[in-house]
Amino acid sequence: MHHMKRTQRSQARSALDGKLSAVDVRAITPPTVGWVRAIRDALGMTTRQLARRMGVAPSTVASLEQSERAGLVQLDTLRRAADALDCDLVYALVPRIGLSESVRRRAYERAYHEIMRVDRTMRLEAHGVGNEQLLIRINDYAAQLVDSAPIWDDRDVRG
Repeated sequence: MHHMKRTQRSQARSALDGKLSAVDVRAITPPTVGWVRAIRDALGMTTRQLARRMGVAPSTVASLEQSERAGLVQLDTLRRAADALDCDLVYALVPRIGLSESVRRRAYERAYHEIMRVDRTMRLEAHGVGNEQLLIRINDYAAQLVDSAPIWDDRDVRG
């Protein structure tokens, strides 16, 4: 059962990595005036007209556009504006290095810290191992840690 959960997590990561790599969303930078204002202007729609379509006061649209520029707009408000502008709101969290690579790196970091802590103790007792053996142990342990929730416990990772 535990192996099945690991496999499911790995498959889920791969599927999301594939989906998120299909489009480079980082290349889509918001206009300096914000998406709502830029699209409203491009459509030739006034603040009053957008407000009427949204069922709000014109001052609310002005506040919405200002909060979007400041990065403080709420998603439900942005969704309502998008609907009124005949647009779809696209929302995504895009991993910087890919989910699979992120898990692999974190597992290695966790394994490194744990193995090095043990090795320091072993060296004090004159039972340490060579660098090559140490790397093998770290890589082996990292492979075991992939897909284990404890790799994300910061309190347990110390240098």
